[in-house]
Amino acid sequence: MPRLRWLREPLVQFLLIGAVLFIVFDLHGGGSGGGQRIVVTPGQVDAVAAGFRRTWNRQPDEQELKAQLDEYVREEIAVREAAALGLDRDDTVIRRRLRQKFEFAAEDAFEATVPTDAELQAFLGTYPDRFRTEPRLSLRQVHLGPQRGNALQGDARQMLDRLQAAGPDADTRTLGDSRLLPASLENTALGEVARIFGDEFAGALLKAEPGRWVGPFRSGYGLHVVIVDRREGGQLPALADVRPLVERDFMAERRKRALDAMYAKLLARYPVVIERRSAAAAAAPAPASAAAAAAAAASRSAQ
Repeated sequence: MPRLRWLREPLVQFLLIGAVLFIVFDLHGGGSGGGQRIVVTPGQVDAVAAGFRRTWNRQPDEQELKAQLDEYVREEIAVREAAALGLDRDDTVIRRRLRQKFEFAAEDAFEATVPTDAELQAFLGTYPDRFRTEPRLSLRQVHLGPQRGNALQGDARQMLDRLQAAGPDADTRTLGDSRLLPASLENTALGEVARIFGDEFAGALLKAEPGRWVGPFRSGYGLHVVIVDRREGGQLPALADVRPLVERDFMAERRKRALDAMYAKLLARYPVVIERRSAAAAAAPAPASAAAAAAAAASRSAQ
C-alpha cells in the first residue's frame, strides 16, 4: 500500500500522536484547572465596578466594565494555574500573605463577642502597670556645672547648706551656673523629667522628701540641689477613664490566646517530621570551593 507509506514517517507519527493526546486531553477537561468553571458573581461584578469608580470617579460603561471583568478572569486563571504548578509553595511573600489572610478570617470570629465590664476590670487588675498613670512632679533646682572642676562637689554641698538654711521659700533666681536648663518644672511627668535631666536624676526625686532642699543629684550637666514642691504618685485609674486602652489590650490578648489554641488544635492534623543531618554529614569537610568562599568572606569581614 504505497499510498499509506507516509504514515511510516516518524514526523507524521509524532504529529498524529500529539493530535490524539490533545483531543483526549481536551475532552476530559484537561489542564491544571481540572475543567473548573470560573463563576463571576454579581457581588464580584459590583466590586470590580466599585474599583473602577474609585479610580476614575465615575461609573464604567459596558465596554469598560467588560475590560475590567476580562482582567479579573485573567487573574483568576493565572492564580489557578500558578497554584496548580506549585508556584506558591516556595514564595515567602505569598506564604506570609496567606497566613495573614487565614488569621484575619479566624480573628473575625474571635472578635465577635464584646468584652464585658467584669472581664475588662479583671484584665485591668491583672496588668495594672500597663495602665497606671505616671508620677508627676513640681520641683525647683539649682545647677552647678562641671566647669568648677575639683571644687564642684564642695560648692554643691555649700549650696545645699545655704538653701536648707533659707528654707523652701529661698530665692534662687540668681543662683546656679546654667540659664539654659529649666530652673523649675510644674506638674511634669516623671518621664519628661528623665528626658531633661536623666534617669538617675529622676529616680532620685522619687525618694526625695517633698518640701525640703536635697541633693546634690548628678545629671549629665553636673550637680543639682533640688526641692520637690509636690509629687503625685502613679495611680491605677478607674476603668471608665481608660476603657478604650484596656479593651484594646484585652482584645489583643484574647486574639493571641485564641490563635494559639487554634494552631494547637490544627497541629493534631499535621504530623511534623524534622529531618536532621547525620553526624557524619555534619562533620564532613566543606568542598574546596565552598571553603575558599567562606575564607574569603571571613577575610573581608576582618578588614
